Amino acid sequence: MTILAIETSCDETAVAVVRNGRDILSSDLFSQADMHAMYGGVVPEIASRNHAVALGRLVELALKNAQISKNDLDAIAVTAAPGLIGALLVGVNFAKGLAFALGLPLIPVHHLRGHIAANYIAYPDLNPPFLSLVISGGNSLIADVQGYTDIRIIGRSRDDAAGECFDKTARVLGLGYPGGPILDKLAETGDDMAFNLPSPKIENHPYDMSFSGLKTAIVNIVHNAEQKGETLDTASLSASFARTVSEILVPRVFAAAKELGHHTIVVAGGVAANSRIRADFIKTAKEENKTLLIPPLNLCGDNAAMIGAQAFYEYKGGVIAGTELDARATMEVSENFTHMRNYYEFRTSTRTHRI
Repeated sequence: MTILAIETSCDETAVAVVRNGRDILSSDLFSQADMHAMYGGVVPEIASRNHAVALGRLVELALKNAQISKNDLDAIAVTAAPGLIGALLVGVNFAKGLAFALGLPLIPVHHLRGHIAANYIAYPDLNPPFLSLVISGGNSLIADVQGYTDIRIIGRSRDDAAGECFDKTARVLGLGYPGGPILDKLAETGDDMAFNLPSPKIENHPYDMSFSGLKTAIVNIVHNAEQKGETLDTASLSASFARTVSEILVPRVFAAAKELGHHTIVVAGGVAANSRIRADFIKTAKEENKTLLIPPLNLCGDNAAMIGAQAFYEYKGGVIAGTELDARATMEVSENFTHMRNYYEFRTSTRTHRI
């Protein structure tokens, strides 16, 4: 089954052609990072406008690179939730039009399920069940993956996501956007024990996380140094920050795997590209005798190949949408789009009644 997949949940416009959920025929991406860097973060309106400009040409490029035509496609997939609502709507509306014009099934995909599915591409022998940590710019959660579309959240951040904390830390340090790669590089020369940073625990919820206190601590350290006219060791602060984030994530994941009886642990999302976090997971997996899978760097960040991979399994599970499909800014990774049909029918009937 050959699927053309579209991803526009944030500031990356991505299109890919994926066959049978595992093989990438093409994967193309238009990055807007430079456009948002001057603002220190993503500007939703700018992101949406640039998706609209780039998407059509990117689809043609993806088909060309896959060496196929539109007639060779079996379905169209699109990220429908969660994300920036304007950015999502651009992708969803484009996908609806393309699927309607070609007479093909339209498959809505949850963005975070896509991140997990990046590992199906990287590791073709991987099948559920397994435990997954998803760490991205907008989400941090631990999930019990019992099936390709059967996912249960067992732990999550109560406030900021890990990726958001990386970006905000980089911003307060004046390092620019996106902050994750810059902090990672800077931390290489720092002392990771130079700063004692908070690593909170949530009472009676051992797998939940919190990053807001860590972010506030960084802000206070930077402001205190500025007020006193002191030179801040930003390399050591970056290294200490990365160590602390890793110490929040790694023990929780392995404790959850032990409790649930999972031998395989899958890490996914943009923050999985961080070298300290990757190294600590690899080290602990060896100590705990667990199988650890982390996608290569090109599949950690937002991309359409992961959406095409998950779409294959959503389709096999009966998930097909029509022109009633709407984007959603928020949606639990455990929710299936099949459960949303009554919601869409209600929205459609309500609109019709009002007209």
